[in-house]
This record gives sequence, structure tokens and C-alpha cells, in this order.
Amino acid sequence: MATFDVLLPVKDGIAFLPAALDSIVAQTFRDWRLIVLDHGSTDGSTELAQSYAARDARIVVRSFPEARGLSGLLNAGLELCDCKYVLRQDADDVSLPERMAVLAAAFEANPDLVVAGSLGDVIDAAGKTIGQIDMPTGRDGIAAGALFRTPVCHPAAAMRLDALQRLGQRSGRAVRYGDDFIGVLPAARQLQVPGLAEDYFLFGQLALVAPCVNLDRKLIQYRWHGGNVGATKHQAQMQMALDISRSLAETAALMHQVARVDPAPFCNHGERLFEIEGESDFADGYLQLEALMRKMAPAGPDLERELAFRRVLARRERAGMALRFAAFAAQHGARSAEKRTVRSWLLRGLQKQAILRLAPSGRIQ
Repeated sequence: MATFDVLLPVKDGIAFLPAALDSIVAQTFRDWRLIVLDHGSTDGSTELAQSYAARDARIVVRSFPEARGLSGLLNAGLELCDCKYVLRQDADDVSLPERMAVLAAAFEANPDLVVAGSLGDVIDAAGKTIGQIDMPTGRDGIAAGALFRTPVCHPAAAMRLDALQRLGQRSGRAVRYGDDFIGVLPAARQLQVPGLAEDYFLFGQLALVAPCVNLDRKLIQYRWHGGNVGATKHQAQMQMALDISRSLAETAALMHQVARVDPAPFCNHGERLFEIEGESDFADGYLQLEALMRKMAPAGPDLERELAFRRVLARRERAGMALRFAAFAAQHGARSAEKRTVRSWLLRGLQKQAILRLAPSGRIQ
């Protein structure tokens, strides 16, 4: 049994696969097994991975061409894991050499920790830095913000395997991608997420029931090259993310026995806000949201900061939002994702980016 099992899914990813594989081989922490999960590649990715496996016994290649979406592929990988920590790595991203060593130290220092993510650089196809991964790094930041956006960068994440197994035993449902493993919602309302935002559904649920953090360290290079799902299927991904936010909010409300609240006006998936037809004042909804968040997240500065930012978004008038955000930034500082969220709203209609409008049905128009 290795300390880390690395799940690396690939489908026709040969352009960037060598750099991804090399970054695992170059880890300073040496006790790992890399499981390449092939999803029916036809571009030589499988053969390339097999050539690495022939040179390094810690690398294995498994093919699951019939797996249902990325969720099915990763779940097939989870069934193969026999390790302390499951590490995610995408076929177009690059792990920095100390990534495993830093994550292992974090898990060892906190035996209750279930998920550990990190920060990192965003790079383009040529490897040039074009941005930064922006995730909450406070002790309770993930729990405070899980209803509004993906709380962990998926290819930067690692999970404690025995903790996942215990959570599954407690609920009677295996902790897997794409499935509602908490299971407090009626069966007819439980989501199935085969792809597009399977990571948000998994980590969002984990944030409701277990300690999760993002380390304040850059440990990965996340590649953005135009072929990412977020670029090719943007609207569908935004709809799925919103569906997950609503499912998480309903689940949390039932768990804590408080009134159900719609988080849609306060979500910033893709660092954008949803426009809800005929509505611009969500102050009453904010009060309901605050009551829920004070139940689901520990009291402290991370929760107060998150509440303060969502309060900025509660009224949608340009001048007022700009002033409230300036006051928020002066008190709390402003993360890049928060800046871009507010900026996208203030400049809506003036940019090429389409406005995300919600119909009365709750679906994106």
C-alpha cells in the first residue's frame, strides 16, 4: 500500500500528458502509485502512459472506455485505491515537486482532516502563467463558502481514504463522485452528476460533514487552454453548478432544521452572478441565508467574511454595490475571485460575456 494513490483520468490528452506524468515522477515524496484512468483514448495517450508504466512499476494504466462520464471514471479509480491519501491530478496539469510532501505533512498534522486542496498558478497551453487559483484558505473557509462556488480546485485536491470510507459507512452510502452520499433529501430530489461539476458535488457535500481546507501554498499549475469543459460547455456547467448549490442548501437546511433558502442570488460560479428576472433586492433572502450559514459553518472570521461578501451582493444596483464592495475590501481585503465577480456585474452588458439570466423556472435562459 502506497501513501498516495494518484488518480489521473485521460481521454485523448496526449498534448499535455507527458508534462503531467513527469510532474508526478518528479515528486520529492516517493511513496506513491499513479493510476492512469484511460477513458477510451485514440490519440496515443494510452500507449504513452503504458510506456511510462514499463519504466516505473509505481505507474499502472487501467482502461474504462464505457465509464459514465468523469464521475464514473473517477469512481472506477476509487475502487482501485488502497492507500492513505487519494491525490487528484488531471492530464493537462502539473504538480509542483513538493506537492505530495506538503499534503502528507498537512494530513499528519491534523488527523481529522478529510480533504486538503491548495493554491496554484493558472497556465496556458505554452506553460505561461496567466492567472492564479483563488480558493479560501482560512481554517473554516471551505465550510463557509461551499454553497456558492466550488470550494476546492479539483486537480489540486487530496482526500483521506479511510475517512471517506467511514463517512460512507455512517450514511450507508459510499462516498463517490456524482452521487448524493449524505442522503437526507427525498430520493426524487437527489441529484446525479455524471460530469461538468462532479467535483463541486463531492467536495460541497464533504464540506457539510467533515473538516476540509485549502493550504495557503501553490502546489499545482492548472492549465487553461480553451479545451477545458468550463470553456466548451460553459452554460451547461453553470446550470449544473447552480443545481448543486441548491441541492447543498436544501441538504444543509434539513440537517440543521432551518428554513430552506435559495442560494442562487448569492452564487458566483465562474466568478459571475445570476440575473433573476424582475428582482434586484435580495435582502430578505440574505437574512434566511445568514441563519442557515450560522448553523452550517463554525463561528469565526471566515464565516463573518463570507457573510459580509454575500451581503454586498444582496442588492443589485451598480453604485450601491460598488460602494459596499469598496467598504468590504477595506475591512476584509478582496480576493481576485470576489473582485472579478463584482466587476462582471458592474460591467454587465458592456462586455462580450453573455449575461446569465434565470427564468421563473430557475433554469438559465
